[in-house]
Amino acid sequence: MKLKLACADFTFPLLPHDDVLTLIATLGFRGVDIGLFEDRSHLQPSDQLKNVSRAARTLKKKLDARGLKAADIFLQVDNDGRSYAINHPQASRRRRARDWFERSLDYAATCGAKHISIGPGVFFKEEARTESLARGREELVWRIDCAAPYRIVLGVEPHIGSIAPRPRSALRLVQSVPGLTYTLDYGHFARVGMPDAQVEPLIAHASHFHVRGARHGAIQATFRDNTIDFARIVKVMKAVGYRGYLALEYVWIEWENCNRVDNLSETILFRDFLRSLK
Repeated sequence: MKLKLACADFTFPLLPHDDVLTLIATLGFRGVDIGLFEDRSHLQPSDQLKNVSRAARTLKKKLDARGLKAADIFLQVDNDGRSYAINHPQASRRRRARDWFERSLDYAATCGAKHISIGPGVFFKEEARTESLARGREELVWRIDCAAPYRIVLGVEPHIGSIAPRPRSALRLVQSVPGLTYTLDYGHFARVGMPDAQVEPLIAHASHFHVRGARHGAIQATFRDNTIDFARIVKVMKAVGYRGYLALEYVWIEWENCNRVDNLSETILFRDFLRSLK
């Protein structure tokens, strides 16, 4: 398996977006994860999805000029993961989430992306967990059906606080929704002390993979402090025939003290480590 490496554009929020793309290309990456995070990323869905064709063509031109490909479009309709969660009890909010997802399919297709990531939905206190879970499954099925004509793969990111908060629940979810795949990030589980072995069965269901250091108590850690066995992960990926990108996904935000890490240096260290794996 030849590793396909990408880097997230939201790793470097203090730079103008054009400079971010230039930096990612300069670092030798050929793939870039594009974040469409409302109120948090360079490119925001409320802006980019107004005139989808124009915005996506502009992005594609910038990527082409730097020899980059869009490895993933990561859509977050809100900044808290709850206000417009795909399984929100309010139908009007679900309609907005659906509308932006449909627009993101056109956006991804126009800029050449073959993969879209979203959150899987969350549990709501005002209803039984079984209701939140059932509605989440329905919404995921609808999105997978919408993505099929575009030949775009949908990946959802299981994490604490979602309807797939643990590896076992994530495994049950992916087995109950035909066509569902995961954008997998071990860091969400390492942070709460879960061993890699519990997460490993999800690799067979992954279509995109986030790489960054993490450890118990820290969702983002340096290469030196990282406890995730990425060499083992790549070995398993080869065994199961993983064909997606490994995307370096350091972030620089106050949440979880993620602004305490030198994103550029850590990205380079992990890039070089991954390149060294045979």
